[in-house]
Amino acid sequence: MITLDRLTKRYGERTAVDGLTLQVKPGAVTGFLGPNGAGKSTTMRMILGLDRPTSGTALVGGTPYHRLDRPLRTVGALLDARAAHPGRSGRAHLLALARANGIPAARVTRVLERVGLATVAGKRAGTYSLGMSQRLGIAAALLGDPEVLMFDEPVNGLDPDGVRWVRELMRSLAAEGRTVFVSSHLMSEMQLTADHLVVIGKGRLLADAPLSRLLAATEVLVRSPHAGDLADRLTAAGLTAVRRGENELVVTGATVERVGDLAHEAGVRLHGLSPREPSLEQAFQELTAGSVEYGVTR
Repeated sequence: MITLDRLTKRYGERTAVDGLTLQVKPGAVTGFLGPNGAGKSTTMRMILGLDRPTSGTALVGGTPYHRLDRPLRTVGALLDARAAHPGRSGRAHLLALARANGIPAARVTRVLERVGLATVAGKRAGTYSLGMSQRLGIAAALLGDPEVLMFDEPVNGLDPDGVRWVRELMRSLAAEGRTVFVSSHLMSEMQLTADHLVVIGKGRLLADAPLSRLLAATEVLVRSPHAGDLADRLTAAGLTAVRRGENELVVTGATVERVGDLAHEAGVRLHGLSPREPSLEQAFQELTAGSVEYGVTR
């Protein structure tokens, strides 16, 4: 488990992370979302002891990272896909990490096979594509068979098959009871991968909830030759009905059953009635609307 208690980081007058308090629990994939500059990478760096908090604490399994005896056995992380020495082979990079953490060399072979790099393990890391470097970084994170795993943008540079592989890997690790904490800007992928979401903006916590709860605001799409009359009836009942084309309405604030009942009571013929869940991208934009540092003026 990862536990943050009022975690704060300031750089001069700028506050990068502002009093974050949350728990990242085992057995689930927790997505870590936020606009550029929200403080995601800084938060992860503080968890791993790479940046010192101005105040507050970050614990991994109840212990600060710098007090872990052999940290790779407790927490594995991928923050920078290009972190490996470019002159070393992929295998040599992992062997060096294994020796420093008392991990058997046989484990290197196993993780190389798991990430699909066994056939190129002898090549210099500097010759790897970004996607291959991501896989090497994931191998390093898995090396100590840790209970806690952290990944910062792990699908960058991967092709569709690679993206699906990462998704399945994250979910399989969580299914084993591990803590999996992953940041990404790809909302569609997070919607397919994450069980739980933590959203921050300008360093502050905006949401800490199951994915299903963030997507719970269902809209109802209605098609009717009398859409205008139905819109009036629904509005009178306290619902929000927005015309979308001549014969379509998007209704919020009610279930499909409620809209159908109101249409029946009003004697309005329906040609279509279906729920429409908002996408994670839509929910994310609504949550972070006031937290974007760099916006485009239209």
